[in-house]
Amino acid sequence: MGSLNFTNETALKDREYNCNFGDAEVVAKNFNQKEEKVTSTGGWKYTCILLANQGLATLAFFGVGVNLVLFLTRVLDQENATAANNVSKWTGTVYLFSLVGAFLSDSYWGRYLTCAIFQIILVLGLVLLSLTSWLFLIKPNGCGDGKMDCLPTSPIGIDIFYLSIYLVALGYGGHQPTLATFGADQFDEANPKQKKSKAAFFACFYFALNVGSLFSNTILVYYEDNGMWTLGFLVSLGSAIVGLLSFFIGTPKYRYVQPSGNPLPRVAQVFVAAAKKWDIVPGNPNDLYELEGPESAIKGSRKILHSSEFEFLDKAATVTENDVYGPKNPWRLCTVTQVEEAKCVMKMLPIWLCTIIYSVVFTQMASLFVEQGDVMKTKFGEFHIPAASMSAFDICSVLICTGLYSQILVPFVGKLSGNPKGLTGLQRMGVGLIIGMLAMLAAGATEIQRLKYVVPGEKSSSLSIFWQIPQYVLVGASEVFMYVGQLEFFNEQAPDGIKSFGSSLCMASISLGNYVSSMLVNMVMKITAKGNNPGWIPNNLNTGHMDRFYFLIAVLTAFDFVIYLFLAKWYKGINLEDSEEEIQKEGPGNELLNKV
Repeated sequence: MGSLNFTNETALKDREYNCNFGDAEVVAKNFNQKEEKVTSTGGWKYTCILLANQGLATLAFFGVGVNLVLFLTRVLDQENATAANNVSKWTGTVYLFSLVGAFLSDSYWGRYLTCAIFQIILVLGLVLLSLTSWLFLIKPNGCGDGKMDCLPTSPIGIDIFYLSIYLVALGYGGHQPTLATFGADQFDEANPKQKKSKAAFFACFYFALNVGSLFSNTILVYYEDNGMWTLGFLVSLGSAIVGLLSFFIGTPKYRYVQPSGNPLPRVAQVFVAAAKKWDIVPGNPNDLYELEGPESAIKGSRKILHSSEFEFLDKAATVTENDVYGPKNPWRLCTVTQVEEAKCVMKMLPIWLCTIIYSVVFTQMASLFVEQGDVMKTKFGEFHIPAASMSAFDICSVLICTGLYSQILVPFVGKLSGNPKGLTGLQRMGVGLIIGMLAMLAAGATEIQRLKYVVPGEKSSSLSIFWQIPQYVLVGASEVFMYVGQLEFFNEQAPDGIKSFGSSLCMASISLGNYVSSMLVNMVMKITAKGNNPGWIPNNLNTGHMDRFYFLIAVLTAFDFVIYLFLAKWYKGINLEDSEEEIQKEGPGNELLNKV
């Protein structure tokens, strides 16, 4: 059946979609109430509470995660490969749980309730972990320091331990992306000053995250490395409790955004409606179906204006005779806003896929960088430097580069480009890919140098571990561009109804990066370890060529960057209707609004 050139005013005149004069009066009152609320809630004062909460929660999480592989090998007596595999699965699960938190936040619970519930789960997991460590695992006291072995653990102790760390994974994973979106909600985009502050918030958010992890990667890692595991877990528990209490302090003054309902049926309706009308020509953009007035078909969301990409989906909003004279059916006729929400998801996914290779670069810090550092000279005078503690240089790099970016680069680039934010989110991610590639080249060069200084018959090289500083610093600098750029881009481009989902894409990228990295290692070893050849990453790294693996990742990152350039050029941003401006100029209640 061909499409008909009906407008909403004529074709759907008698339907309940139209906005009447009384609706405008309600909207006007709500508008005034909203303006009063914005002036007394949210803003930097209460966002700082959320930033402190993020730092404390991150300290608690990394107090468990930073040394988990050593806990598994020293306390639970697992093999290196088994422990590494268990940590990879646990880390990947943490970031997959971010999608669960984002879904519940956007659909049903709202940001505040979701943050509160998942923080409580984090606290419960740390309580259980501390008790399990004290009562079942650390026997005798002080074991697990690399010198004193722990007694065999009962099966129930091991089961409770795994339950506790996965509760920690669930709590932190569901909390972090939702908190990022909730923090961004504290700024009103209709206010130019607050809109600028919102852009700066994501850099501050990532800064707070790294401040928390800095303590875990320096102080806590030292005590845990010396067998004080229960003390380390108790410090993490205390940090999580303080973070939870601080979160509740701002409850009366936070700005709240209502959940928009389950987005899955909305997106599915678009594809089903478009499929049902597969044989028609999409209507003219001006004739596509949309609700009258400022209200959106998606609860609590602004309208999204039409875009030209994926035009076949416009069939879902094309009005036909059946839509006019038949019963109301959301699986056959969707609004433009609903169609554009589906388009936004489809446009963001290719960009997101390009970030996974960068996450492969990022995950090397927790695996191959540590293994590389462990076979280097780790003595500084009489002081032993744990290989895992070198990640402190990454964190310091993030903290320094965040300040340099906001104070120097943004004003300088802003003057050149005319963009007050300096670089767009897409540009930041592109720069992050380039710096990440340089980090892999630096790691490969360090490994070549390390192999030159291998002492015959010795496990380690005589090359100082401080040669790793450039690769850690470069990874840290790349994070400031890539991960802050991701948070900013996906939160900005995600429709109002799926904001938390946009923020969770960053963590989901890290999760898949872990899995892709593991897959690459397995593929490389199967290909290179044949006959008498030990492969690129053997147990004895002195007989391998880990440098080639680093260079392989650098080549993959360069290839990924080329694809990313094409996608970034193709991408067209979301075009939201300015709801407050539209209230002033649309609908039959214009005169009433002016009087109010």
